Amino acid sequence: MSAPANLAPAILVFAAVALGVLSLVFLWEWWVDRRRRKEIVDRLGGLTGEGPRKEGDPFGDLFRDEELTDVRWLKPLVARLPHARDLQHLIDQADLDWRVGSFVLYTVGGAVGFGLAAWVMTKLAIVALAAAAFGATLPYLYVKRKKAKRIERFEEHFPEAIDLLGRAIRAGHAFSTGLGMVAEESPEPVSAEFRRVFEEQRFGLSIEDSMLALADRIDLLDMRIFVTALLIQREVGGNLAEILDKIAHTIRERFTIQRQVRVYTAQGRFTGYLLAVLPIGVGALIGIMNHEYMSILFTEPTGRMMISVALLLQVVGFFAIRRIIDIEI
Repeated sequence: MSAPANLAPAILVFAAVALGVLSLVFLWEWWVDRRRRKEIVDRLGGLTGEGPRKEGDPFGDLFRDEELTDVRWLKPLVARLPHARDLQHLIDQADLDWRVGSFVLYTVGGAVGFGLAAWVMTKLAIVALAAAAFGATLPYLYVKRKKAKRIERFEEHFPEAIDLLGRAIRAGHAFSTGLGMVAEESPEPVSAEFRRVFEEQRFGLSIEDSMLALADRIDLLDMRIFVTALLIQREVGGNLAEILDKIAHTIRERFTIQRQVRVYTAQGRFTGYLLAVLPIGVGALIGIMNHEYMSILFTEPTGRMMISVALLLQVVGFFAIRRIIDIEI
């Protein structure tokens, strides 16, 4: 019995060293490929007259990069992943400078790090597995959160951008010129997205394709309404300025109702979070105060089964509450 116990620290040290070496190799490969790509983009920028790309310049997104990873030795593995393109699309919607390869490494690193930490502290396999699963989901939750925050900021300033576009058209400017005015005068992220549409048209992309790409990047019902109205107007004609005014009014009304619903459902959201955290907090507190009393749940098969069922029911209950209070407008 003592041999496995003596091997445990050595295994942990080996795993930590291996993870550290892999991280250093990844950082080196990422830095080399990133530098090579920057040189290429700067040369293309010189050819197009924009000059070298500056840090944070949204025009750099026009130089399309279809690679799923910056690390060469990860490319065959990432290419076999199911839904890798969908995952990269989600990362792009969150406006993160990641690739699928980076996401996979962050996921593996989170799982290994949280799993090892839980194993060192508790020596319980079920706790280590749960911690590893939690660590593996953190990158995905981070990407989803960044996307939601970006969409929220876009939705807040979108009606003003449509109003500005409508005023530009009413003043006699061309539609493309109005897009440039919106790109110059609107706050982020509206400015970056409309600037990209404006530059895509300068490079020869049709207005239909650039607007459909905009609707694909911004996962928002208001954006789909806006793009659909523009495309229909280009097919059948009509007063575009008046159409834009009505769209802006509709979006403002929806936004106001959404804010009201969010206020009305605040208590339900708080209740869901409280019910999810309270059992875990109470269990941890009892475990600190009387460790032997709580240890039965982790040492006995019946106790471990009860914990597993309880965690499953907690997750189901949390998402059920979220589903109830998630009112679509």
